[in-house]
Amino acid sequence: MEIMNEIIEKTIGEIVAENYKAAEVFHHYGVDFCCKGNRVLKDVCKQNDISIDEMVLAIQNIIQNGGGQAVDYYSWPLDLLVDVIEKKHHAYVEEKIPVITQFLQRLCDVHGARHPELFEIKDLFTASAGELTTHMKKEELILFPFIRKLEKSKSVGQAVASPQFVSVQNPVDMMMAEHEAEGDRFRKINGLTDAYQPPSDACNTFKITYAMLQDFESDLHLHIHLENNILFPRSIALERTLAEMLK
Repeated sequence: MEIMNEIIEKTIGEIVAENYKAAEVFHHYGVDFCCKGNRVLKDVCKQNDISIDEMVLAIQNIIQNGGGQAVDYYSWPLDLLVDVIEKKHHAYVEEKIPVITQFLQRLCDVHGARHPELFEIKDLFTASAGELTTHMKKEELILFPFIRKLEKSKSVGQAVASPQFVSVQNPVDMMMAEHEAEGDRFRKINGLTDAYQPPSDACNTFKITYAMLQDFESDLHLHIHLENNILFPRSIALERTLAEMLK
């Protein structure tokens, strides 16, 4: 009972940050753990009419039977976590955008008359591609360099010069708002594709395109989770800790 009470009082972002296997449970119930990870589990269950007992049991089972989290991101220095986000997730987005865009255009050209939803899917993905490209550049040029400075400051015990944006909280708030916008956009794509299930008359190109879109959304969920639920809260806490230490 004590363990259950502890879990239901946590945010879903905290639960997934502690063990990423729990993301499978939230995905099963259609609960957004990345963009909306700041919600407390008991409140999420109430709002979505999900049994708390059922949810907690599912989380405990998948963690115990599915093995622990392969990577303990909580233990990583922030500069290393930033490097992985850039080199793995940012690079993935940059690589896949032109490929998926080309495939979607081909689908619209060949199958658009029978499947008009393809045009909306293409428009949504094109909008997401543009926003994500700009978003990632802001992180790489403004936010992430400051987070690296915070980590360096901790290691050498020196103060960090006050940034132009005053506090890391300000760009973090902006990035999280943009994450939520992309989460909403991909929820629409998910719905239009029937959770990436190709129609009965789908050709191989159709199937491949939907599979790529599904992979893109899955990677985006992990990407946003690492930032919203681990990198950003730890960066804010570190900035506050350094300010107190170096007064």
